[in-house]
Amino acid sequence: MAQRILTLIAYLLRQFMFSLAGIIYLLLTLAFWRLFFDPGQQTPEPAYYILVIGIFGAVAAFLITFSIAGRANQALNYPILARLPSRVEHLAAVLASSLLVTLGLQLLVALLATFNGPSLTLGTILELPPVWLAIDLLAIVLALHASDLVASGWSRVYIYGFLAILLFGRQLDTPLVEWIANRFYASGAWFLREGYMAPGSAITRIADWLLSAGVRLIGSIFDAVFWPFRATAAAVVGGSFSPAQALAPALIVLYATVLFVLAADFFATKDVYFTE
Repeated sequence: MAQRILTLIAYLLRQFMFSLAGIIYLLLTLAFWRLFFDPGQQTPEPAYYILVIGIFGAVAAFLITFSIAGRANQALNYPILARLPSRVEHLAAVLASSLLVTLGLQLLVALLATFNGPSLTLGTILELPPVWLAIDLLAIVLALHASDLVASGWSRVYIYGFLAILLFGRQLDTPLVEWIANRFYASGAWFLREGYMAPGSAITRIADWLLSAGVRLIGSIFDAVFWPFRATAAAVVGGSFSPAQALAPALIVLYATVLFVLAADFFATKDVYFTE
């Protein structure tokens, strides 16, 4: 299995790196370095260095994965897919290829940015791989879900719709819960008017709970989901990771793992129609 995946990785990398897209990504990487890490100016501090290159890696990972997944979705790959014992090997090769290209470009920017850059301690350097790798993996898996290679029916709509709810739900949680509570109050009042005291009282108590503990509970859920990202950013800005913050990159990798398993399930069970 490992040998087959390595062979597929080499095949996809050769196709991508010697293509026009590979050259364009390299030129864009150099342009990014020149724009955000001008060698004629001192890079202000390590936090800027880590966060900006981390954001570059996430964006590059998403776009590169989209490009490699597009090549893996071409009809010339039918013979390869037919000979694989599992389709997941094909998907794993796409993920690994995207990660290798992303890390290569990210490392290029990181090395170029050291010219007239910030002074990085050994501890800071050791913190870079888990932070950048976690964010890159998550971006790659999200790109896989958006690609035609993995998407099955409305799957990408469901995935990104759920992510949008999580992203904007924290800003809308209080108004939404208040609206739901008002609906419960109206339903409870109707039951009470009709003489159904027990269900009316129960529904009213649910509305009371929603307006008190419910708002805090839902807010805590949204906060917990995005805690790894806030903790990572806070640790980078603060210059060190606390024992709790050190778990944040691992949780981001866990998110990526769950999403990859879901992507593998979509890809393994869908009817494959590669593009010509």
